[in-house]
Amino acid sequence: MGISSPAPEAASLTQAQINPFFEDWNGPFGLPPFAAIRPEHYVAAFERGMQEHDREIAAIVGDPAPARFENTVEALERAGRLLGQVGAVFWNLTGTDTTAQLQEIEREMAPKLAAHYSAIGMNEALFRRVEAVWRERELLDLTAEQRRVLDLTYESFVRSGVLLSSEQKKRYAEIAQRLATLGAEFSQNVLADESGWTMFLEEADLAGLPQSLRDGAARASAERGKPGAYAITLSRSSVEPFLTYSARRDLREKAFAAWTMRGQMGGQSDNSAIMAETIRLRDESARMLGYRSYAHYKLEDQMAKTPEHVRALLDSVWTPARARAMRERDVLQEIAAENGDNLEIAAHDWRYYSEKARNKLHNLDEAEIRAYLPLESVIQAAFDVAHKLFGVSFREVKDLALYHPEVRAFDVVDAAGDHVALFLGDYFARPSKRGGAWMSNFRSQDGLRGERPIVVNVMNFSKGAEGSDAHIGLDDARTLFHEFGHALHGMLSQTTYPSISGTSVARDFVEFPSQLYEHWFLRPEVLARFTRHEKTGAPMPAELVSRIQKARNFNQGFATVEYCSSAIVDLDLHLLNADENLDVLAQEKQTLARIGMPREIAMRHRCPHFLHIFSGPGYAAGYYAYLWSEVLDADGFAAFTEKHNVFDADVAARLQKYVYAAGGREKPDEAYRNFRGRDPDSHALLEKRGLA
Repeated sequence: MGISSPAPEAASLTQAQINPFFEDWNGPFGLPPFAAIRPEHYVAAFERGMQEHDREIAAIVGDPAPARFENTVEALERAGRLLGQVGAVFWNLTGTDTTAQLQEIEREMAPKLAAHYSAIGMNEALFRRVEAVWRERELLDLTAEQRRVLDLTYESFVRSGVLLSSEQKKRYAEIAQRLATLGAEFSQNVLADESGWTMFLEEADLAGLPQSLRDGAARASAERGKPGAYAITLSRSSVEPFLTYSARRDLREKAFAAWTMRGQMGGQSDNSAIMAETIRLRDESARMLGYRSYAHYKLEDQMAKTPEHVRALLDSVWTPARARAMRERDVLQEIAAENGDNLEIAAHDWRYYSEKARNKLHNLDEAEIRAYLPLESVIQAAFDVAHKLFGVSFREVKDLALYHPEVRAFDVVDAAGDHVALFLGDYFARPSKRGGAWMSNFRSQDGLRGERPIVVNVMNFSKGAEGSDAHIGLDDARTLFHEFGHALHGMLSQTTYPSISGTSVARDFVEFPSQLYEHWFLRPEVLARFTRHEKTGAPMPAELVSRIQKARNFNQGFATVEYCSSAIVDLDLHLLNADENLDVLAQEKQTLARIGMPREIAMRHRCPHFLHIFSGPGYAAGYYAYLWSEVLDADGFAAFTEKHNVFDADVAARLQKYVYAAGGREKPDEAYRNFRGRDPDSHALLEKRGLA
């Protein structure tokens, strides 16, 4: 796959001097030559990429021919190839395997790239060509996909400030650059706090911990230079199990405090000032464009449309969720008393006593379940479901030069054996990787160039003991299925234009394919086939599967409250008319008091480490999207259960055609109706969470 033509003098350069981004990538699957790319290559590649992009934009603007879809909109779709390739590699690596050098480059390049894209978005001459095509749209012989791309392109220019005055454009661009810098600093600060905190334990500190967690903690300690000890980190797959099992309340409190204080530990990694400035600048930019708030700006082109619609959804769920959480709290308090613990349930106690309650009420023990969930089996289960639904198969490819030795690669092929995508799985936590789980692309599907995608799933699971398989819990398994749903959305894409391929859809629709995919993991036919006991190799017994099914709504009050509180705080922040005195932590506290946040539950993401909304604009004023999409996924899965077959071929074919393969070809509500045959039934959400 060609990136750009090498410089004429390249032939005389040594191999060490050649920038891989300026060479053709002719290796397997067109993978980036990770082994050859060094940090010093990025800045030069970014700069050349921006220069080439500028020349391409100038050529579009300077074209003497009248503006047409092909020489304007499609030309924009083709432009910026080198810059996109460099960015795909760089931003993926800053999230998965960063270094101090990469972080320095990130801080340098983030505002420059923001300025570059702002200049394009506010290029009035370029916009007038797009506008000329858009005004004639009803007269042009455009396909439905071309019309959709045209509309989105026109809207993106307007939302980028192209109609502002010259003075306003200057300020708008300054804000964009500053926000890019703030987002990079925010995420780096969170990573610094996550990787900089470790709680080392001795044998006497391990009371209550199952063997799998002990093994993982021992390995984490050895990797940190302390063999013979045990390490709990701030990776969710380490700290959450510790909070669930540790009988040492003092250590639970210590770990929980560190986990909830990421980004607020003081010193250079404190995010307080960054948060306040980010909210102020977002508010200023939205009001420059004529919106009442940043939330109004952000939601205008989403399915929700208005903050009022989002508020109504959150409120409709918050009230029953809080009431249920309080009933759950009372049960936990009774469990603590029965256990002889004279205490009031606190936030660092919830997971510990909740696990005891689940054991008592449903005869379920997370350690028992984890023993049946080797990571490899869960991966294979995700692959098998995709095969049954969409006919794709996954063939592991060894000996590829990838960006980290732990990353695995799979060639994805269709029923005819034709290549569909390359899938990368990066499953384990490490200090150089930011926390959480996500899907991304090293290359997106591009119908104009006939290119298939290279998609990566990133997790942060804890490794098992040296020489043994890693085992994961139910929540981790659901997370793997969730992110694989995103991956399928990228891999199965079949659009012509790259700007609408894969997951390039409205933010409150993008979670629908991923959340829908979670449903298959807990199906008895999947659990029975792919679960294997770590010692006996026996599949999960049917009666244990039944117990899991019956307990599927256990602790849903807690889960809904910790999520919804984060979404409500996000919305409140982005509805503010923010001034210089804004204190985001005080606003967080005020919102939680207003909604009656239970003191026994913490937000899923407190603001100082709320990467979804502060590391970039992606989920800003949009964290509600998971709940909005849950309305769709709860109703959407019913399309299968109504057929009494969760792999029904006709329903799966519609799902692939109108959702997983369609990208942003249609408006989200139209795409859903085409799949389901009607609008979603919102009552399905409350039923799914057991709140109806």
